[in-house]
Amino acid sequence: MIYYKTEEEIKLLKESSLLVGKTLAEVAKLLKPGVETIKLDRIAEEFIKDNHAIPGFKGYNGFPATLCISINEQVVHGIPSDRILKDGDIVSIDCGVIKNNFYGDSAYTFPIGNVKKEILDLLKTTKESLYKGIEMAVHGKRLGDIGYAIQNHVEKRKYSVVRDLVGHGIGRNLHEKPEVFNYGRRGTGKFLQSGLVICIEPMINLGIKNIVRENDGWTIRTTDNKPSAHFEHEIVVRKNKAEILSSFKYIEKVLNLI
Repeated sequence: MIYYKTEEEIKLLKESSLLVGKTLAEVAKLLKPGVETIKLDRIAEEFIKDNHAIPGFKGYNGFPATLCISINEQVVHGIPSDRILKDGDIVSIDCGVIKNNFYGDSAYTFPIGNVKKEILDLLKTTKESLYKGIEMAVHGKRLGDIGYAIQNHVEKRKYSVVRDLVGHGIGRNLHEKPEVFNYGRRGTGKFLQSGLVICIEPMINLGIKNIVRENDGWTIRTTDNKPSAHFEHEIVVRKNKAEILSSFKYIEKVLNLI
């Protein structure tokens, strides 16, 4: 069953989503070679609680941390640990919060130090593909239009789309219907209607699309061990243009990109 949100619910979802962006910005301030990922997790949890919210991922289906921190060939769901970030790494950080009983969810992939150009290009293209997908998230389009826009943009540049992981509806639950694929055919899938709140989150690999779960039971990595990038926004379908509820502006201010 798909739950369409009222304007009041959308307002609360936006509040949660913006807190995710602010949390990721706090984490971004610490990103550099030599930092343990568990330290990033502690900072995020403290910041979320200081803002009268609850970490949305911690304890979700048994996940042990506030952040999903995935490095290089790890696609998503990496568990923070004493692993140290190194010069040349990329790190995808996915964060969720619960505030006023509604979820915020967003992710950003960060370069650490001096990253190879071919990997920076992967990050740039993945982020571009997110916005290509968002452009299709308007009333009257179909879910397949979102997936096609993402897939078309990245495959033209010889990257591959992870097929086994998807975006999702979101609201009072972290994962609601519908599933939002990052590939697809135009004009197929469910009709999009105003008031639908979804997370669009392309996961794009430098190499082949295949993935495998690591022994910790959570971390997903590429089978060829080539890097993967991940960006995610929470959005609401509107009549003429999707409204982005989450924000990268806090992060990109810290990174001196704006």
